[in-house]
Amino acid sequence: MTETKGLRHLLAASALAALGAGHAAAQDVTFRLAHWLPPTHPVQTMGMTEWMDSIKAASDGRIDFQVFPAQQLGAAPDHYDMTRDGIADIGYVNPGYQAGRFPIYSLVEIPFHMDNAPRGAKAMHEWYAPIAETEMSDIKFCLANPHDPGTLHSKTEVKVPGDIDGMAVRPAHATMARFVSTLGGAPVQVPAPEAREAIANGTADAITFPWGSIYIFGIDSETKYHLDMPFYISAQLMLLNKAKYDALPDDLKQVIDDHCTPEWSQRFSEGWAAEEAGGRDKMAASGEHTLYSPTEEEVQLWRDAAAPLLEQWKTDVGEGAEDHYQSYLDALDANDAKF
Repeated sequence: MTETKGLRHLLAASALAALGAGHAAAQDVTFRLAHWLPPTHPVQTMGMTEWMDSIKAASDGRIDFQVFPAQQLGAAPDHYDMTRDGIADIGYVNPGYQAGRFPIYSLVEIPFHMDNAPRGAKAMHEWYAPIAETEMSDIKFCLANPHDPGTLHSKTEVKVPGDIDGMAVRPAHATMARFVSTLGGAPVQVPAPEAREAIANGTADAITFPWGSIYIFGIDSETKYHLDMPFYISAQLMLLNKAKYDALPDDLKQVIDDHCTPEWSQRFSEGWAAEEAGGRDKMAASGEHTLYSPTEEEVQLWRDAAAPLLEQWKTDVGEGAEDHYQSYLDALDANDAKF
């Protein structure tokens, strides 16, 4: 009798162990997260790390991450398709690297709209997340991450829009490339990791970049003149592979959903924005760089030069453009992020 009882206990324990192991195997998941920035960039060391750590804690360690920085899984412009196709489970994507593919999204790239990156990230998330369900229907939208408003950095001094005529400029995205073209410049379209080479080898004379990234990417030795008028943003997105997300059990889906919110877009963006803003002060104090602050009249010249970009955007989007535009302005206003 005792032997039979012991055997039953042994069998029960074995069954429970097997069930537990199977349950754990089914529940635990590792996300492959791909981006194109260096691993020392504030996006990875600050916002991204904080976000991943919070998810790990909220999931009791059942969600983990394997990070592939510096274009290890593919070129920067390919990160959307890499995420869609499952080469990466999470992609840090700059949609502006693919001209014309996401026309509604490109509104955020038009100068003189967003003046604060963290609050603007929250506003952009509130505005764009519902739109992404159709414009980016083959992925799951998670976060918006604009950089601190950027400006023009050049080898020779630029004060007014007319100074761009004849210059080769590395633009931040497709909208900025169009702006450069309307001013008589020649866009040199390369992603951020390749920008320094374009400047150093003479392919480009100037670059649109946020302040701190000039140092992060080693461009400070090439561009000594800076327009002290931050006027545009480039907004990156954290996107998830749909199949990977759909395969999660409900409790882990909830963890992810809790970390794909407007509040997390703001939180994710705070550290990087502060680092970028500090780059301006570093340049001003260095004695090696010339910062030019345009007059009110000159600022208006830049605003007037950028105005046709909005009209072209409305034409490209077509029906619904006015509503989308007003909704974006309302979101910026509500979050105190409007230029």
